Amino acid sequence: MYKKKLAIFAIIMASLLVATSALVAVSSYTTRANLTQNAIAQSLLQEHLLLSSVSYRLFKQLTDELIFGAGANQAEVRNKRKIIQASLLRITELETKQREALGEQVTKGSVEDTQALEQLLDSIIRDFRAIITDHNQSDLTKESRLQYLLEVTIDNQFREAINAAVNRQSTVVTYLDAKIEATNQSILIYSIILATLSVPVVIYGCYWLLGILYQPLQSIRMAAESVATGNYDYRIPRGFDKEFDDIATAFNTMAEALNQQKQQEKQYQQQLEFEVSQRTTDLTKANNQLRQNESARREFLADISHELRTPITIIRGESQVTLRQQADNDALRETLEIVLEQSLALSKLVDDLLFVARTESGNLRVSAAKHDIHEFVAEVQKRSNAMVASKPIQIALNTHISMETAVFDDERISQVLLILLDNAIKHSPSNSQINVDVMSNNAALTFTVTDSGPRDG
Repeated sequence: MYKKKLAIFAIIMASLLVATSALVAVSSYTTRANLTQNAIAQSLLQEHLLLSSVSYRLFKQLTDELIFGAGANQAEVRNKRKIIQASLLRITELETKQREALGEQVTKGSVEDTQALEQLLDSIIRDFRAIITDHNQSDLTKESRLQYLLEVTIDNQFREAINAAVNRQSTVVTYLDAKIEATNQSILIYSIILATLSVPVVIYGCYWLLGILYQPLQSIRMAAESVATGNYDYRIPRGFDKEFDDIATAFNTMAEALNQQKQQEKQYQQQLEFEVSQRTTDLTKANNQLRQNESARREFLADISHELRTPITIIRGESQVTLRQQADNDALRETLEIVLEQSLALSKLVDDLLFVARTESGNLRVSAAKHDIHEFVAEVQKRSNAMVASKPIQIALNTHISMETAVFDDERISQVLLILLDNAIKHSPSNSQINVDVMSNNAALTFTVTDSGPRDG
């Protein structure tokens, strides 16, 4: 499993990190310890050199006191002795720490020789004091004792002792320097070995992880791109780690579901297109049928208008001819008048039907000619008065014109005005008034019909 492989890689990396950290910690501790010991050794060496220098200056001052008399340089002598005592204490303290750190084998004789050196210094100072304070001895004896003290005790014993201490401490310093150098070399070698082992392991581990990640991630990327372009048939191959196989299974399931939805959507779309096509065909047929019906209706209106107009015209003509003749029978005359009246009404109805049919068919013909406006208005008023003979309604005709003649189709305008007046008469209450206003504006005529009926909803 990929999780297990990651865990193995993490353990290896952690082990390398722990090893590196341990190496750094050990190197740091060892270096710090070596530097501390080297500082102690250097301090000891400086103390020995200081002790040697101060001791020789003390010896010189004591010699001067012996030669030039007591009381010379007493303050400096006491100061030098204090410095020597402090230096010996410091040397003893540092040599004890050095022996604890390095062991007795490396620091063999250091503590013991320091004690002997301290005793030797005390002995030399006592000899100086003894020579200085002994006033009973002869000058030759004093000189002989001083010569022995300077040549044997100081030049031989003390010089050898202090040089031995300095050489011994120099050896310790050299040993520590060599130890530090060896430690640094060891750290460098261990670092090189660790880096030599770690770098290939890290490189191989990263390459290994990239190898087991690249192929499944590449397969997932290709699958996502295929699905994004609408190819729902693409499937991610299996055979990788369990985690990637789980992702592949989930992705393939999703792709299958999307493919099924796409197929269903395609079926629904085909069904919808079929139904739309079917409905379109039905609507086209119904529309064609309506057009045919409408055409038939228009043709029927035109035909019936023509068919009715001919006999009505004959009846009206014969009735008018008969009425113009002298008839003795009043009943016959009354009948003919009724026939004429009804034929006129039928003729008006037929004219209206013919007007509607021509308007709907687009065949309405307008015959414009020059007419007298006052005569046209008088004719309209005459016809409108005949229309209100059976209903107590008054029609008021108001003219506001500035011209005598105009070009228009008197038959069509009269027909439209009579239709408007007929509608106004039907919807106006009894004992009301209908106003017809005729106004001229430049070369145009405006007819306005105003009734007292209810407003349109």
